[in-house]
Amino acid sequence: MSVERVPVTTRGYESWTKKLKHLKEVERPQNVKDIERAREHGDISENAEFNAAKEKQGMIMAYTRMLEDKISRALVVEPSTLSSDKIMFGATVTLLDFDNDEEVTYQLVGEAEADLKEGWISITSPLARGLVGREVDDSVEVTTPRGIREYEVLGIVYK
Repeated sequence: MSVERVPVTTRGYESWTKKLKHLKEVERPQNVKDIERAREHGDISENAEFNAAKEKQGMIMAYTRMLEDKISRALVVEPSTLSSDKIMFGATVTLLDFDNDEEVTYQLVGEAEADLKEGWISITSPLARGLVGREVDDSVEVTTPRGIREYEVLGIVYK
């Protein structure tokens, strides 16, 4: 049985381990106290506070398992140790978006750490798939959920 590795930047891996530690050391103990406090109110069959605490316990356990799974399968890549003239995982790319006539910058990261607000796009996204292997000055046409978009690669750095 092979385990599929999950590519993640060092930043993403550290974020996962920090979240897991917080769940185990802060969230879970607080939730146990909440359950105990709700039990003190008597009949738990109609105790909304108890039911809410138990529901939260389930969410904490599920999130903990998910993070533990990601961490166990993580293939940590430190972008600053990479160097290439081509776009690949970990690259921070500056593009000219022809549709808006503006520069945009994205870092290609693993699916699990993608966050468009931060400028981190999943390596499996349509844009990233269209960029992989490209070089500075290449034009890229990408089919996205919003239609066909055109970009020019202005810069590639690994930081």
